Amino acid sequence: MPRRARLRPADLHGFSRVTLEAVVALIELAEGLVRNAGGEPGRAAGARPDGVGGLVYDRLLGVTRRVGGGLDAMLGRLGSLFGDLPSSPEREAVLAALNGLRGDALEACGSPQAISLRLRRAGQPLPLESGELAAAVAHPGSRLLVLAHGLCMSDLQWKRQGHDHGAALERDLGCTAIYLHYNSGRHISSNGRGFAQALEALVGAWPVPVAELAILGYSMGGLVARSAWHYGAAAGHGWPRLVRKLVFLATPHAGVPLERAGHWLDLVLGANPSTEPLARLGQGLRSAGITDLRHACLLDEDWQGRDRFGASGDLPRVLPLPEGVACYALAATTGSQAGTFKDRLIGDGLVPLASALGRHEDPERALGFPEARQWIGCSMNHLDLLGRPEVYGVLRQWFGED
Repeated sequence: MPRRARLRPADLHGFSRVTLEAVVALIELAEGLVRNAGGEPGRAAGARPDGVGGLVYDRLLGVTRRVGGGLDAMLGRLGSLFGDLPSSPEREAVLAALNGLRGDALEACGSPQAISLRLRRAGQPLPLESGELAAAVAHPGSRLLVLAHGLCMSDLQWKRQGHDHGAALERDLGCTAIYLHYNSGRHISSNGRGFAQALEALVGAWPVPVAELAILGYSMGGLVARSAWHYGAAAGHGWPRLVRKLVFLATPHAGVPLERAGHWLDLVLGANPSTEPLARLGQGLRSAGITDLRHACLLDEDWQGRDRFGASGDLPRVLPLPEGVACYALAATTGSQAGTFKDRLIGDGLVPLASALGRHEDPERALGFPEARQWIGCSMNHLDLLGRPEVYGVLRQWFGED
């Protein structure tokens, strides 16, 4: 068996870039705090200090960038000398978390750590050409189940406590499970477009005619699936007509309060010159994917031409559930029973119950899941939903229904 790499030379190259950015950000934070705390009269806000102070920060930044440049060149040559070993689950988890936090920036700078959207099985990319796809899937069925993971995760992290919803549904219901792997730091709409294109290619290249397609979206993955449906239907793709069921597992349809709180903190810190550098630091740690979770932005027009850290209170366009598709919502609460104030505020620790069930105080923004297609799990958190047997029991029932 080939040895599986925890880190590759290219990873060290990419991580050195991220580390350099972090050091530069900390230096600029220290400089900004000292500058603004000084409050020199007559100096423009954000102006660099004169004299010894300005020289010290210039030297620190210069040395940091020279060291980073040397590491960049050395590790770039090292990566070309050694072949890449097969990846490990530990490496995949680290890259997935990094992409969730900084994936948009990694993609913008062409980092080798930026995850490319693709469909996979057993952690291996599926070739979306007919001949190669037939060789890659041993027993292709006519019923496909596609699973979309959440923020800061990879397709390998569907497996929790020895259980994988996709593998279990494939075993029990005879469908073929396919897993989406994507950079969760990109805008949700960008991943939605990519997901739609990948599904169209998959259906077109599948070795046997596809009779039915179902999608299971976990957390952010459910939002990516809704976005994909919109863009696939708008482009006239064939795969949306094959979708029979769309199941949302702890998907924040109305957004995530934690991100809204972070945005409010940004505005408060940014309004005071003494703390404005802290606001910039906080913004640098939140990718486009994370800020899209503020109000569940699913479309390009929800963010294009707007400052994602600005004070605008505009809500995104309402995107209804797909017509003609059986849509289900599964939520959880850490409390022993549903209906408490704690449920409304934090739900499973990340997603409140109302958001996971598509409810909204404005009736026009509510998604309207039928009561028979909603389920609430008690005494479980966001990650518990991936491994608890009672959750799988509900999923098996829903996906097994005609």
